[in-house]
Amino acid sequence: MKPQHLLLAPLAFTSVNAFSASSTLRQPSSLSSMRSNLRMDSESSLDASAMNSISRTLAKSNLSIKSKHTQIFELDIPSTPIHEAEVAHGMPWRESIGQSDHDEPLLYMPFWEWQMEHMKSTLTNLQCDDETLNSNESFSYNENLDKKARIVSHCYKSDEYRKIRMTYYDAGDNTQVFNSVWYPDPQYNLPILGIDLLSFNRKKFLAIVDFQPLHEDESDHATTYEHRLAPIKEQYDSLKGKMSSKFYDETQFFSQQMLFARFEDNKVVTDDLFPAFKRYVMMHNRLVRETEPAKDPSDIATIMECQTAYDTYSAERDPATGLFAAMFGKEWADDYVFDFLFSLSERKEGGVQIPPMFGGSPAGGQSKGGNPFAQGGPRKEQTASSAR
Repeated sequence: MKPQHLLLAPLAFTSVNAFSASSTLRQPSSLSSMRSNLRMDSESSLDASAMNSISRTLAKSNLSIKSKHTQIFELDIPSTPIHEAEVAHGMPWRESIGQSDHDEPLLYMPFWEWQMEHMKSTLTNLQCDDETLNSNESFSYNENLDKKARIVSHCYKSDEYRKIRMTYYDAGDNTQVFNSVWYPDPQYNLPILGIDLLSFNRKKFLAIVDFQPLHEDESDHATTYEHRLAPIKEQYDSLKGKMSSKFYDETQFFSQQMLFARFEDNKVVTDDLFPAFKRYVMMHNRLVRETEPAKDPSDIATIMECQTAYDTYSAERDPATGLFAAMFGKEWADDYVFDFLFSLSERKEGGVQIPPMFGGSPAGGQSKGGNPFAQGGPRKEQTASSAR
């Protein structure tokens, strides 16, 4: 990992004790360990708002800022090779743990496999989040043999993305789920890429793929992007559905070019959803590569606050929480939602309130979109893509 400012150091990790098992600073002890210099330059001017934001983020990792003066730490950060991480828990699975009457029992496994290969071939310095892989909380894998259900989760990071998490839930024909969220590095004032694909009894399907905005107005991002998604969405009539307000407020953290679909034809998955999913992922990667990173620490802190707002909003409303609680227990579901899925969120007393599964209508419709939590986002950085 390349040297990073202390401002960014905690953002590269996602769990409470990700710096080490005991959050203890120590000297490198072996060549197989990764050396990371984390520093904050006293030359960088941080206002009170930025300092408070950074302090809140560090507090989630049991760390704190003592002053604005330069401090340099060297940490041992063991790194699991990507080829080992990607096959953890037998991934990619070929057989379902549950009963299936289909030749391809793991409906969304091709999505997982394509995404994994795309990440390896496209992203810079792709690394596994070892804390998730080896977590004592079993976030990386859990199963219920009585109910024939299992869940596997991987977490990665790269120079372009602070966190990329991906989850596969397998319960035979009863339920198949692929979920992934891509958080850009906070130097990039760009939307979060969210992917939710669900199948129930191979008769009812739900799909959401979206560039989830950090700001209420698209123009407050480093560059506009919906005009680049519109031509893709236009080609897939089956993915032009409209999300209902039963569960999520479609005006918060969703764009007008969200791919949304509820359908009962299995062919939509292979014929429309898979190619559209790939094109949205590739477009998001392209957007990050073309965007000039922010330099001002206060801008970066603001982006991090927006990502925190996204996690907090999503943790309280994630539709799969009830499923996780039913299969693996509410305590595990609470920890999984707050400490892995949305690790920047603030845990409320009593944990997650189990929400109903959300729905929507096949008929298309436009929503305003945006992030109402964001007030006065970072300054825009003009890029070549802004004029397209």
